[in-house]
Amino acid sequence: MLAVLLAHAAAALFAPPCVRVLGRRAFYLLALVPLASLGWVVANWNSGRELRIGWAPGIHMDLELRFDSLAAIMSALVLGIGALILAYCASYFDDDDRQRLGIFAGYLIAFAGTMFGLVISDNMLVLFTFWEATTVLSFLLVGHHAEQIAGRRAALQALLVTAAGGLTMLVGIIAIGQRYDTYLLSEMLARADPRDWTTCVAVVLILVGALSKSAIVPLHFWLPGAMIAPTPVSAYLHAAAMVKAGIYLVARLAPVFAASAPWHPIILTLGLVSMLLAGLRSLQVTDLKLVLAFGTVSQLGFLVTLVGIGTPDAALAGVTMLVAHALFKACLFMVVGIIDHSAGTRDLRRLSGLGRRAPVLCGTAILAGASMAGIPPLLGFVGKESALGAILTADNLSAPAKLAVGTGVVVGSMLTVGYSLRFLWGAFGSKSVAVGAPEPQPDWHPPGAVFVAPAALLAVASLAAGPAAPWLDRLLRPYAETLPGGEPTHLALWHGFGHPLTLTMIVIACGLVLFEIRDRIGETARPRLGNADRVYDRTLRAMDQLSLRMTGATQRGSLPLNQALILITLTVLPTAMLAFGARTRVGLRLWDSPLQLIIGLIMVAMAIGATVMRNRLASVLLVGVTGYGCGVIFALHGAPDLALTQFLVETLTLVIFVLVLRKFPAEIEPDRATAFKARRALLAALVGAAVAVLAAFATASRGTEPIWHRIPQAAYGFGGGKNAVNVLLVDIRAWDTLGEISVLVVAATGVASLMFRSRRFGTLPRVADAPGYTPDPDRAYWLPASPLLAPRHRSMVLAMTTRLVFPTLMVLSAYFFFAGHNAPGGGFAGGLTAGLALVLRYLAGGRYELAEALPVDAGHVLGAGLALSAGTATGSLLLGAPPLSSAIVEVTLPLLGHVKFVTALLFDLGVYLIVVGLVLDALRSLGARLDTEGPAIATISTRTGESTRETR
Repeated sequence: MLAVLLAHAAAALFAPPCVRVLGRRAFYLLALVPLASLGWVVANWNSGRELRIGWAPGIHMDLELRFDSLAAIMSALVLGIGALILAYCASYFDDDDRQRLGIFAGYLIAFAGTMFGLVISDNMLVLFTFWEATTVLSFLLVGHHAEQIAGRRAALQALLVTAAGGLTMLVGIIAIGQRYDTYLLSEMLARADPRDWTTCVAVVLILVGALSKSAIVPLHFWLPGAMIAPTPVSAYLHAAAMVKAGIYLVARLAPVFAASAPWHPIILTLGLVSMLLAGLRSLQVTDLKLVLAFGTVSQLGFLVTLVGIGTPDAALAGVTMLVAHALFKACLFMVVGIIDHSAGTRDLRRLSGLGRRAPVLCGTAILAGASMAGIPPLLGFVGKESALGAILTADNLSAPAKLAVGTGVVVGSMLTVGYSLRFLWGAFGSKSVAVGAPEPQPDWHPPGAVFVAPAALLAVASLAAGPAAPWLDRLLRPYAETLPGGEPTHLALWHGFGHPLTLTMIVIACGLVLFEIRDRIGETARPRLGNADRVYDRTLRAMDQLSLRMTGATQRGSLPLNQALILITLTVLPTAMLAFGARTRVGLRLWDSPLQLIIGLIMVAMAIGATVMRNRLASVLLVGVTGYGCGVIFALHGAPDLALTQFLVETLTLVIFVLVLRKFPAEIEPDRATAFKARRALLAALVGAAVAVLAAFATASRGTEPIWHRIPQAAYGFGGGKNAVNVLLVDIRAWDTLGEISVLVVAATGVASLMFRSRRFGTLPRVADAPGYTPDPDRAYWLPASPLLAPRHRSMVLAMTTRLVFPTLMVLSAYFFFAGHNAPGGGFAGGLTAGLALVLRYLAGGRYELAEALPVDAGHVLGAGLALSAGTATGSLLLGAPPLSSAIVEVTLPLLGHVKFVTALLFDLGVYLIVVGLVLDALRSLGARLDTEGPAIATISTRTGESTRETR
């Protein structure tokens, strides 16, 4: 099972380069991955294989995989049809845009692997992770044509609806997991009490997610909108795979929760309403793809009704229809794609006579359409016969409920026959031009045999599976036997004369009548029950208006007002909670030594001075002194590592402020200066007092031994390092660090995007690339970029200092990095030191000097650091260890002696690179970019030494 997941992940990564090299033919190569995986599924059918990989047991995120009969059925559909869809893509797409096509191929095969992971996950939290991954991949696939407004809207609509349902489901998963103290689906089903009210609430929340994923009314509208996607996406995600995830989850829960109070009212009501309303809409629309889309919603309602009844017969009929629907609906979607390619339209009013022009394609569609309509001897007939018999004999339904469900299914099946015939007639029938109708499409480009083969194979499978129903029964029966109620009735093509056969004949006859009166069932006949798509639009507009009103009430464009609201909340809310909370005696020592008092007074004086200074740079320097004072206090308390980091961060912050302030006047203009305001001063005092009081109470409320007493021993025993701060960052709490550095990368990208606006700057230009520059072989400079600076901007002292200090800082940076696990330093401190060295080079020589110091793109450095840290997090999984777990390697080397290497150093290296990349991005954005946007640029002729000014 793990090999199948890894194979799909690897294929998804290699898909883009494969498509760039091989073009469309790469799809055939990629199809081998799900095809080989299908071989594994068939070889291990009903094996009951289980796999457990420890990952994060503290948060119940162990990788628990379980391959039973239901998982085997879903896996066969996902992988088998996935292989055919990939082969179909080779003929469907062109080679015009290989780069985008390669990404599409990667998404599609990643989706196949993700769906496989979903159906074999026994851990509900892991199942949810795969569940939301399918949502994201569906968004990317539906929005393949991102340049189209309709494509972006449909992708966003599908994402919002299914993701909102997924988050609702997550609440239910957590509730039921906490209720039964397990997140394993198998254990939860064994322990669950369907009559418990907490369980019932959790089940309803889970059903919201399942029904939204399977496009059940009222959350069905996203599926027809998603038909803007390429046809392979519709044939796979919206017929055979993703929409079946909700059906799968309902089927998985039905053996236990079909007996719960809310189950039948929700499942049966919404399922039947979906079957009827969507079936009627299929008789009204004129786009062949929309006919199939609404037909899919109708069939999904039928499927969720069957698997939700909760009897063995209904379960067997449900999974039989699940297989039949995947076969005929994926086939029909592929047929529509072929028609669209060959005729240039999907409008059934403009298609005429294609049955004569493409007899093989027409025969393929007839077989699939007959299976959809439930015509013998196809598999759809076997499934529908079983479904009618199961409904009539459902012992867990009352007589009125049985009558309502049976009537709804019969009427819905009539609609199915009607729109099946309408689809076949609209696609292949010969028709005359009606008054006011569009002209028929005369163009026709015959499709190749390879293009038609995947659809034809599915149609033949639908035909062969009908007579082979007893053999199929042996594969599907094990799941049905997990439901209470005895042995299910065997599948067979012929059960003799009886009520199911009579109802089938009535369904077919009435379906023919519906087809004959199809012209009377137009858009005007739509039931006046509202339009769900318009409700969605109105809901989004209402949420936008609400957010604008809330934003307008709290953010008036005034930075002081926004800060005041935040600070008032910080002051009032925690203080009020503290006032009504438990009483705690607070004892404080004002200082441990008089030196702390002196430093504190200096910090207070600098803070007050910063509020009255008119010179911007002076204010920034005064604020910086308060930060350096904080670092001194850290050092006095015996935390040199924190002190070092504070000093480096404060220095770098000052530099960034200086880079920005270069574009501002030196002093605050008189008309912008503000007088002393008592309310602001009072708020500042209250915030300071509130923070101090909260800190005091938090310290005094500790009732047990402080954890810091054990941290040094834990750092050395578990992390192999004596520097507790660094071990905390890269080992004990490495998950937090991974999240924080990810935020840093996002922040750096955001700052660069704001500065560069339309494009990223890329790698800064080097000295040799400077326009009009010719090196003078008779002159030497302290720095390579010195000739490009105007004489009045050159500083020989700064250049000499930089030439001497830069290598020292880089060596010190490397020392901090390697020594940080046992001494003050680490990747963060080392990266900051290297960043300060880059700052020095930039200040001394400008952007060209910065490029000479580090001639790489900042984005590449940031990406390499994040990839290294994330790779360290996941690499340990391959060794069977929890993520981010460290290993210690000790060796004795000549000259170096005994060396102890901790694998957390690789994670720390990622942190180092991210900090360096962040500084480089800041210098490139706030420094070099602002330099180029100035009113004038100085250029120097190095041979004459004359300076000129070039206006931009």
